[in-house]
Amino acid sequence: MSDENSPEDDFQEMLRRMLGGDATGEGGIDPEQLKGLGIDPAQMRQMMFAFQQAMSSQSGDGISWDAARTGALHVANQDARSIGTGQRTDLARAFQLADLWLGEATVIAPIGAGPEVLTRGDWVEKTLPVWQELAEPVAESMADALTGALRSQAPEDMRDTIEAASRMLHQVGGTLFATQLGQVVGKLSKEAVSGGDVGIPVMPAGTAAILPQNFADLGAGLGIPDDQLALYFAARELAHARLFKHAKWLRLHVMSQVTDYARGIHVDTEVLEDLADRFDPTNTEELQEALQTGALIPQKTEAQELALGRLENMLALIEGWVDVVASDATSRVPSLDRIAEATRRRRAVGGPAQDALGALVGLELRPRRLREAAAMWRAVGDAVGTAARDALWDYPDLVPSGDDIDDPAALIARLEAAERGDDAPRDEMDDALAQLLADAEDDGTAGQEGDKDSDDEGPEGPRAV
Repeated sequence: MSDENSPEDDFQEMLRRMLGGDATGEGGIDPEQLKGLGIDPAQMRQMMFAFQQAMSSQSGDGISWDAARTGALHVANQDARSIGTGQRTDLARAFQLADLWLGEATVIAPIGAGPEVLTRGDWVEKTLPVWQELAEPVAESMADALTGALRSQAPEDMRDTIEAASRMLHQVGGTLFATQLGQVVGKLSKEAVSGGDVGIPVMPAGTAAILPQNFADLGAGLGIPDDQLALYFAARELAHARLFKHAKWLRLHVMSQVTDYARGIHVDTEVLEDLADRFDPTNTEELQEALQTGALIPQKTEAQELALGRLENMLALIEGWVDVVASDATSRVPSLDRIAEATRRRRAVGGPAQDALGALVGLELRPRRLREAAAMWRAVGDAVGTAARDALWDYPDLVPSGDDIDDPAALIARLEAAERGDDAPRDEMDDALAQLLADAEDDGTAGQEGDKDSDDEGPEGPRAV
């Protein structure tokens, strides 16, 4: 047997030396030297360890998401504070009262369970599978592009080595993306106040959750009594949980729209090839910056813009309904107007972590049309009542469209006609469909007349009548 190493072994050893050295920590990058760059040495050690794991993995070609989990928990558990018994009790009471008040604001049934009280680390553990599902198409695209770029930029005498190590390079590229995702999710865990706070359904359907540490930090910055703030946020979270438990189709519908959009994202190979041309494995700062700023994700295609519009409409409909129901349920709260306005602004502006997620995955989770959607739900409820309003969530084809958000009058007219038992008022779509059917019928009649004429023709021409 030959003692010579294979090209893959040689390349793997080279990367090990550059990215972390051996098990004793000798060689490679010294994480302590990175303090001057503003990089946490402990975080860098974890990332290099994840790289080594990816390189030593022999199972499959998929991306290992251990780096995302490790990095997210590292960020989430920084400055973590324990949840006191008194805080748990106060929040439990707020949720109980808010649940009673919601019974007056919506006909959608309670979830039948109390809220989950989560630490930031708990939130990471419970929501990471959703973030992974969202990011995986982009991660695969980035890993494939990185492998291709390095292959094309490698010198001729290194091509065989790169080709032999392509699986390992794919894993390393995916690990780099997963590490970046972990940082974003960890930062999100410091911004999220409740389970439904980030827009998309990151918690299981029908689950209400609260992060007391983040809630306390939020209250400190608003100058509003904690008990009033707790009632409003409890009402919002319970309304969100009620909606997703009632409309069993909704979670899959939203996540399908998100993943369909994400699958359309591809890495800008020109930018990546430019980076690969001057890539220094001992200094990944430029590649990390490209990931953080979204420079690798090209402009959205027309199809993506349409998909994003549909997704934004749905998120706005969800958040707008929650906004109206929570405001109605907490109408007794003295500071309601201030709390509701602060919450809307917070959702519209987002936080640094949401900005980072948008740059990394190319998707912003802010409901841009929140105010318009809330105004539509308010107008519908005032016109036909809460039962008819909430029944619009029963089936996907009943949910209002973007046109309904723009002008609720036609939707209200249809609902009022249905209550009276009348035919729904005709709109442009009905007229267009009727014209299409009429044209088809005319074409069929013309064809039948042509057949009749040909039947009247005998072997010697048309028969006399």
